[in-house]
Amino acid sequence: MLYGVLKWFVVGPWLRLLYRPKVDGKKNIPKTGAAVIASNHLSFSDSIFLPLVVRRKIIFIAKSDYFTGKGVKGFFTRMFFSGVGCIPVDRTGGSSARAALETGMRVLSEGELFGIYPEGTRSPDGKLYRGKTGVARLALESGAPVIPVAMMNTGELQPIGKRLPKIGRVYIKIGQPIDFTKYAGLAGERVVERAVTDEIMYALMELSGQAYIDEYAAKVKELAEKASASAAEAAAVKAALDRQATANQDTPEE
Repeated sequence: MLYGVLKWFVVGPWLRLLYRPKVDGKKNIPKTGAAVIASNHLSFSDSIFLPLVVRRKIIFIAKSDYFTGKGVKGFFTRMFFSGVGCIPVDRTGGSSARAALETGMRVLSEGELFGIYPEGTRSPDGKLYRGKTGVARLALESGAPVIPVAMMNTGELQPIGKRLPKIGRVYIKIGQPIDFTKYAGLAGERVVERAVTDEIMYALMELSGQAYIDEYAAKVKELAEKASASAAEAAAVKAALDRQATANQDTPEE
């Protein structure tokens, strides 16, 4: 109920007016039945603009923290994520991946559209990174087709760290459904799941035109953060040495 009200009558009309989303391949979304919507991930706003342009509801998962906030801010955060079709999943523990997969399977078993970002996190630099095999497990266990979706410029409209996207036209490409039923019964086979995931990522690369990096985005982010921390530490040490040197120069000789 809330999803429909926000999408069609409250927030959606303003977003369509301001961002004028252009979509290629909208006909590739089935009118009925389950499907996995696999998208690249450039911006937080991907989870807003993608459901905006698809008539059917797309269900994503979101951190349970977004649904447990206190006070006025917590209330509006909870209403927002519920309104854009997100359902809470505890992603802090070791079983977070399993919980996400179980949620996805439940959504697909009900004949709905389940949205997933195979990279697992937003791209740190606009490139397409190696996909995690959870998307393959969903497709193989459910038998649902996978529909690749390329968000084209949302990273430019809302870079990482920017709270609100700047005004500009949004471009989205929706690819043809990929059928993996030929691998029925092979869920859990690591080689098969990796092959299925790589096929999905190749389709995303073709749609988006992004350069592909055969590394996990989370690992690249972690290395970048460590390098940044090391550089900051080195700069702090250098500054301390420079201050000490200046102090020694200012000290009069006896």
